[in-house]
Formats: sequence, structure tokens, C-alpha cells
Amino acid sequence: MATVLVVEDDRKSADAICSILTDEGLSVVSVQDGAQAVLKAKATAFDAIVLDRMLPGAIDGIGALDMMRMGGVRTPVLILSALSALEERVRGLRAGGDDYLAKPFEPLELAARVMALIRRRVAENSSVSLEQGRVRIDLIRREAWIDNARADLQARELQLLEYLVRHHDRPVTRAMIFEDVWGYRYDQRTNVIDVHITQLRRKIEQPDKPPLIETVRGTGYVFRCG
Repeated sequence: MATVLVVEDDRKSADAICSILTDEGLSVVSVQDGAQAVLKAKATAFDAIVLDRMLPGAIDGIGALDMMRMGGVRTPVLILSALSALEERVRGLRAGGDDYLAKPFEPLELAARVMALIRRRVAENSSVSLEQGRVRIDLIRREAWIDNARADLQARELQLLEYLVRHHDRPVTRAMIFEDVWGYRYDQRTNVIDVHITQLRRKIEQPDKPPLIETVRGTGYVFRCG
């Protein structure tokens, strides 16, 4: 049975969402704030998360989603929000959301969207590893191996490597990396991408072998299979 985490501070709304998903044969866990959501998402391999955009306390829905992604949580997320403006939908998706549904919504549409995310999750999990040349990434254990030796990578470094490997032999810009991996609009004044690329190179490259990550002048970076 698939399990869904529902993050909604309004008890009446939470009960309604849980009832809709339970009727679909899903197992549901419900929490009421961003901090609880992050802890639950990290501790349990949910099949999908339904996340309210507006949450009480210091961590709102976008903040909780960002913390999940930084912590390596890859569970597909449906964002619910009364904020239906285009810029809000874009912000939610760029933060790492997989879908966005404006309130009020039809129960049938909510159920259909959650089931679609679960099907996507199952399809992704059917592939347990990502391999290109000398690099293998275990998508279940969230570990990277270079030449059969495990690389000691932080969660963000692993996300960055996975992104580069999935785009192997295709140059990716700093803006693409920042928006797709970090989930924020790119700011040319920041050097966070270059810093993380440097750290990643130190951990995965060897002086006696061809570089895995090449700098494309004026563009960004490209991963070579090696």
C-alpha cells in the first residue's frame, strides 16, 4: 500500500484531504507544520507528499520543501495553495515541487494528481542506479561510487553530481544548475555553484585520470563519462 504524507495546518482541510486519499486505498500520515514535515519526510520513504504552501511558524511550505530537497528527500511533492498566481506556481515548482494545485480544488482532481505522482515514483524506483562511465550512483541508498570506490559526498554534492550525470556530454549553465538543483532563481553575484563544483571535483576526480567535470568557458559545465 502506498503511503502519503499530508502537511496541512487546518484540521478540517487536513481531514478532508486524508479522507480523499484514504478512499483511493492509500495510507496517510498527517502533520501540521513545516518542521514536522521535514522530520517525517527524512525518516520515512513516502510515495508522495501533499504540502500546503502556507504553514504556521518559521518554516512555510516552500521552506520545508527546500529543506527536504537539501536533505536528499526525492519524494514527489504536490503543493496546495490559495496563491494561484503564475509567479507563485513557478516559485513552488522551482523550489522542488513536482505539481501545484490551487485551492479550492475538486477532490477527484486532487486524487488523480496524487496517484499520478505515485505512479511516477514507482517508475523511478524501478531503476535503482544511475551509471555513466566511471561513475555509479545508487538512487536508493543515495551513494556515489567512482571507479568502484565510494565517494564521501554531502547531500547537495550528490544532487549536483546526479544532475550532471543525467545531462552527461551536454553543457549545463550555472542558471540551469542553480534553478534545478538549488530550486532558486539564479543570481549572477553568487559563486555558490563554482564553490560546490570545486568541492565535488576534489572528491571524485583523480590526478592520473581524465577530469569528469569540464568547465565550458562562458557557459557552465559538462560531465564527461571518463
